[in-house]
Amino acid sequence: MNEPSKTPLLDQISTPADLRQFKESDLTQIAAELRTDLVDAVSRTGGHLGAGLGVVELTVALHYVFDTPADRLIWDVGHQAYPHKILTGRRKAMRTVRQENGLSGFAKRTESEYDPFGAGHSSTSISAGLGMAVARDLSGAKNNVIAVIGDGAMSAGMAYEAMNNAGALDARLVVILNDNDMSIAPPTGAMSAYLARLVSGKTYRGLRDRAKQLTQHLPGFMREGARKTEEYARGFLSGGTMFEELGFYYVGPIDGHDLDHLVPVLKNVRDAKMGPILVHVVTKKGKGYGPAESSADKYHGVSTFDVVTGAQAKAKANAPSYTSIFAKSLIQEAEADDRIVAVNAAMPNGTGLDLFGEIFPTRSFDVGIAEQHAVTFCAGLASEGYKPFCAIYSTFLQRAYDQIVHDVAIQHLPVRFAIDRAGFVGADGPTHAGSFDTGFLVPLPGMVVMAAADEAELRHMVRTAAAYDEGPISFRYPRGNGTGVDLPERGQVLEIGRGRILREGTKVALLSFGTRLADAMAAAEELETFGLSTTVADARFAKPLDTDLVARLAREHEVLVTIEEGAVGGFGSQVLQFLATQGLTDHGLKVRPIVMPDRFVEHAAPDKMIATSGLDRTGILDTVFRALGTEAGRLRKA
Repeated sequence: MNEPSKTPLLDQISTPADLRQFKESDLTQIAAELRTDLVDAVSRTGGHLGAGLGVVELTVALHYVFDTPADRLIWDVGHQAYPHKILTGRRKAMRTVRQENGLSGFAKRTESEYDPFGAGHSSTSISAGLGMAVARDLSGAKNNVIAVIGDGAMSAGMAYEAMNNAGALDARLVVILNDNDMSIAPPTGAMSAYLARLVSGKTYRGLRDRAKQLTQHLPGFMREGARKTEEYARGFLSGGTMFEELGFYYVGPIDGHDLDHLVPVLKNVRDAKMGPILVHVVTKKGKGYGPAESSADKYHGVSTFDVVTGAQAKAKANAPSYTSIFAKSLIQEAEADDRIVAVNAAMPNGTGLDLFGEIFPTRSFDVGIAEQHAVTFCAGLASEGYKPFCAIYSTFLQRAYDQIVHDVAIQHLPVRFAIDRAGFVGADGPTHAGSFDTGFLVPLPGMVVMAAADEAELRHMVRTAAAYDEGPISFRYPRGNGTGVDLPERGQVLEIGRGRILREGTKVALLSFGTRLADAMAAAEELETFGLSTTVADARFAKPLDTDLVARLAREHEVLVTIEEGAVGGFGSQVLQFLATQGLTDHGLKVRPIVMPDRFVEHAAPDKMIATSGLDRTGILDTVFRALGTEAGRLRKA
């Protein structure tokens, strides 16, 4: 006999239209079943859990009240969207999330009509929502646009730029502020829920509008006084004065886990014929799953785990991660130089700077999800003689490019850029891949651009950056564990713009920039078995380029292959530019750059992404043999 389903109501829901057939009294059970299903799904695949657990009730309420997908629902950041995916036809596929050929871990336009806007980075939802709202009005449509933004994402200036614009346009837009950084005690929660229903209701809004009409007939100073009195009265009760100043009608805070409170407020907001509205919803990250609630990070990102105990699968013992090597190396340098400070943008754990902050709490700064501010903040520190290390993932550093150019490079300020997650990142996919940093940094005059081939080289580069005061300097390193090489007790200061040769040969030259060096060495070993004497060099620097090394490789070899885990326009392009201007390709040199493919590579295991991009040992071999043509064919047959 089959056991009864643990999710009998959820089993009847394939789309939000099915959800809207239920009674309001059923929603609490549906939310409980959705939470159970979410935990089960993520336990099998790993992924983001805590944020989704916190918005289960909110997700149910939004899809119940609003007519999605006609009403546009935007999730910011996308890792909140797991419950949303389950309710929008992707429940079974959730067991493939972040797996090769499976669902994305973020909202994705090509994945579902219920994902109107992709969100791998944060703080974009209000801008996108405002664009959709204006497009709707221009088209004469009547649908709603709802942006759900986390409180962390509200630390970015872009969110306030969008709110300011929305207020000025008086656009009909709903913003849900998901505040999971506080809790509501029961009495406060009940009072705040009552006030939210009151101020979002038609009666209050009608009285407020009539009062505004009356005040138009008052003298100017009295009219302004009446406006401020109403605003401050509401602000005293609800705390929404700042949002009102930006032109939003503020509702909240309300308990985001109480559907009896959420649904009526959202209905009032849906039916309101007015400009932008902000609904302040308070939730608890990790809600409803004990191990997540008791965990320091609320199970923000997890590997596969046991549902009963919450115990996560342990990674195999391996070399330390590049991130930890960076952090420990920086601590070592900071112990020797009290001018070293560290800055991150809401990623202290991800960048390893939580370790730095434990030892140097007054010299470590988390500026929130504000990469632009982080870079210019570092520029200010550098201008006063400090040595700021700005540790930001490659993909997030893109958001601060203007500041890198204008506030750092043009002023020749010695900001040190520690670029984590350089290259492929596996399950996080194209939104988080570190593809473009080399390409956008090498054009900048005076910028020093380095890449670590292994964890020992990373330690050298941290010390080199600490010692370099002539201008901006960067070093990139990948996600994950190192190669297990022996680490020096302390890094050495590298000569700026000088690479190194690890293996001498005469026929083929492999010039690597970054962590593909190990594959280049393995390829060289195999090339030797075909009688192809091979040189392997580690460029270390894309800028300034070691032109002496490149020229020597070009003169003394028949084939020169450059290898980098980055997009076209980076290191290989620098080498080709130099060779062309010096005429070093005029005498039959075969130059072949290997880079990431000119497309956004979908999520998969990192090794698979590298292999399919031709950046592994096999890809290097194939490139060399193609360059040699018919001669290579004879060698392989032999």
